[in-house]
Amino acid sequence: MREAALVVTLRPWLGQLARQRRRLWGGAGLLALTLLAAVGLLALSGWFITASALTGMALAAGIAASLDVHVPGGGIRLFAVTRTLARYAERLYNHDTVLRLLADLRGRLFAVLAGLDARTLAWQRSSDWLNRLTADIDTLDGLYLRLLAPPLVSLAVIGLLAGFLALWVPTAGLAVGAGLAVAWLWLTAGQGWLGMAASRGQVAHRQRLRSLVVEHLQGLAELEAYGRTAHHRQRLRACEARLQRDQRRLALRAALGSALSGLAVGLAMLATLWLAAAAWQGGEIGGAVMVMLPLAVLALGEALSLLPAAFTHLGATCAAAERLNALAAADRQAAPPAAETLPDGALPVTLDGVTLHYPGALAPALDAVTLAIPAGARLALTGASGAGKSSVAALLTRQLAPSRGEIRLGGAALTDVAEPLLRERVALLGQRVDLFQGSLADNLRLAAPEADDARLWRAIDWVALTDWAAELPAGLATPVGEGGRQLSGGQARRLALARLWLRDPGLVILDEPFAGLDAATVARLAPRLDAWLAGRTALYLVHQLADARFAPPGISHHAHLVEGRVTVFAHCGAIGQDEG
Repeated sequence: MREAALVVTLRPWLGQLARQRRRLWGGAGLLALTLLAAVGLLALSGWFITASALTGMALAAGIAASLDVHVPGGGIRLFAVTRTLARYAERLYNHDTVLRLLADLRGRLFAVLAGLDARTLAWQRSSDWLNRLTADIDTLDGLYLRLLAPPLVSLAVIGLLAGFLALWVPTAGLAVGAGLAVAWLWLTAGQGWLGMAASRGQVAHRQRLRSLVVEHLQGLAELEAYGRTAHHRQRLRACEARLQRDQRRLALRAALGSALSGLAVGLAMLATLWLAAAAWQGGEIGGAVMVMLPLAVLALGEALSLLPAAFTHLGATCAAAERLNALAAADRQAAPPAAETLPDGALPVTLDGVTLHYPGALAPALDAVTLAIPAGARLALTGASGAGKSSVAALLTRQLAPSRGEIRLGGAALTDVAEPLLRERVALLGQRVDLFQGSLADNLRLAAPEADDARLWRAIDWVALTDWAAELPAGLATPVGEGGRQLSGGQARRLALARLWLRDPGLVILDEPFAGLDAATVARLAPRLDAWLAGRTALYLVHQLADARFAPPGISHHAHLVEGRVTVFAHCGAIGQDEG
């Protein structure tokens, strides 16, 4: 039952490996060639040394004897060179194959993450998602390099060695083949069973430790302020202790496997020596062959030594595969939208009885919200923090799906609008401005990849950043730093506004568009934003409209949210009364 579950867990990734089956077979062939060359080198060297000694003793005793040293000497050189070159080629070739597979897997999983909605993404921290894209996928690189190729090749070499021994001493071939097959079974299935729990626990504790470290560093100021630093450090130490405990257990189990591997090879060599000596005494084989056979068995230790550590950590590979399978399953649950078209120009928006309930939340974020925004209108949606304004934006951009109700955009059901068309026709400026570690031009071209430098400068001028940008030594090529850390909060906000200007959306959602800007800058930007929004539908998400200096321009409608419910919906002429 457990073996069936293991196969089901690893099946998607085995299928991924099958796409590179030619390269994988080539890598396995190089590994087999390396092991066979090692066996041949040690066996032939033992035969040659023994044959040379026996020939020398015969000549010293006055017995006529001869030995052709050229053929075995050439064979030894051939095996030595083949082993070296095959080992180098195998490492180079197999690691190149695995790196190709990891690149494909990362691209595939990143595409899955990009397609998940905000509700699914909220289940894990950003560091946990990053861990799945890096640590989990890196764990899977052992699926071929350590868990597939080495055991299959070593089993094949055991069979070939047993056949080789049987050519000279049939009983030795049978005994060694049976004994090493039993040892191979334990070093794979047995070691996997022995280390399953500890290796799974190691993965869980390592992921937890990473999350706690990120929390500790990000919240260090708050921990110091409230005197909880020591308590949080204790949690870190406890998690670290659990991780070290599992690491010690795995190390002991891997060491046991290595010892059993050496013991199995040693016993097989002694059994071969015993049976070969008996055959020599019976005159069935020569003395040089008697020495060659146990040395051939001894060389097999190189193949079996690869198995214990790899299969002791089998649980880590299974745990990584299970998490990645769950991630892929979450992506498959989202049905692809149909290619519904949208009209040109301003897009009307309708929310009809929309309810949004986050998993595990005590109350819905939105409760039976009904709104109608005519094409070209500008609705100010106000409310306190947590009232549900950002949830409305997430629904309209399809980052979230409503629990109940229907959303229509441009007369079409939002679920039926194709993803590329939705991203082209709906623009969002959220509370958080995301800038990437690139240049100013790179970050602006996220909105318009085909835009030339002249158009980028017009966008910068539109948000009143020309004077600042013109003084930069590299101009548009100036890097903004990781997360835009080289820019101030206001500059980053205006750069995000410039990205909106580069697009031609029919619906624009602006969450506190003037947050972090001073009154003088707002006075310059508001008329420009007002003119740009002409002929478009706009949704402003703001806390209140009390301060006219920071109020969004051209508001035609106003709605107020209280705990996820619309309590006010009116034309702009009634705003003062509504606020009261």
